[in-house]
Amino acid sequence: MVAASAALLQSPAVHAGTPYKIVTADTRGTYFAIGNDLAKMVAPQAGIDLEVVPTNGSAENIKLLRHEPGVKLAIVQADVYQAFVDHSAANNREAARIIRPLRVILPLYNTEIHYVARADSGLNYLHDLKDAKINGGLVGSGAAFITHTLYRMMFDGPMPEASASYMPNADALVKLITDKSIDVAVVAAGQPAPIIAGMKPEAQKFIKLLKFDPNHPMSKGAMKIYSPATVRAASYPNILKEDFTTISVGAFLVTYEYTLPSTVDNLTRFARSLCQQFPALQEKGHAKWREVDLSLPALNDGWTYYGPTTREIRACRAGRTAAKAVKACSAEQKILGLCS
Repeated sequence: MVAASAALLQSPAVHAGTPYKIVTADTRGTYFAIGNDLAKMVAPQAGIDLEVVPTNGSAENIKLLRHEPGVKLAIVQADVYQAFVDHSAANNREAARIIRPLRVILPLYNTEIHYVARADSGLNYLHDLKDAKINGGLVGSGAAFITHTLYRMMFDGPMPEASASYMPNADALVKLITDKSIDVAVVAAGQPAPIIAGMKPEAQKFIKLLKFDPNHPMSKGAMKIYSPATVRAASYPNILKEDFTTISVGAFLVTYEYTLPSTVDNLTRFARSLCQQFPALQEKGHAKWREVDLSLPALNDGWTYYGPTTREIRACRAGRTAAKAVKACSAEQKILGLCS
């Protein structure tokens, strides 16, 4: 009898969520922070236990999404995604096999590209970079892809192998200042990028950020994929005294064309929770959430939204819009019974 009574008084069992993974990038970058926000503020309400996995970046993320068990979500850089689409359109079978079943859940925000040079360097703009020794980050990272793609677009040719290096950001910044074996370290991260925001005021004596001039002739080619963006002094008060223009690339939340009913249901609930928690994400999550909206604009050719999540987000947005309209009813309208 005692045992039976104790059993009745026990707390109900806590049901673990369905284990899913989201692949992001370096733990100190914005993709990882956005993944953490989704794991803490969105996934639990959808019954998902979301593990945030650090990676080398977008190219690796696409392959992990295709092949790694448990990986259901990925944050992917627009130019990397587009490169797979372009190679697929050019009859590259491997690129086609990888990219065709991938689907977009939500466009996120533009990632600012920070080009860090020595303070005493003669480099001031991105169009000054020809023949500079540039570290683009780890092989497979979004930063490495941007570095080489942008260089090719601006200077009509590939970056010389002798000018390229692929070290982690922290190592590159040290070498930039100490042995000066590189001239520029490229940090692709939504502002404020932690590795730069964490610098002390004395860093102004050692480093500066290069600017992008959208009107320079060499910049025109880059504008086909990349967009100008403002780096705010408020993002890096220890480093900057005024805002300036850099270049940026879009980030997207991506999944696979899943058809298994249980997975479809889980991702549909995830999309519903994302919409419901969106105000909280913008208020309490990473600052980049304030640049995200749920409007689901038209995508480039070769890109496709994931149907179940798209329907859920649009239905949720419509419901929120209707709710706002009801709240906006005047006293007179309520008296006339024109709204509840």
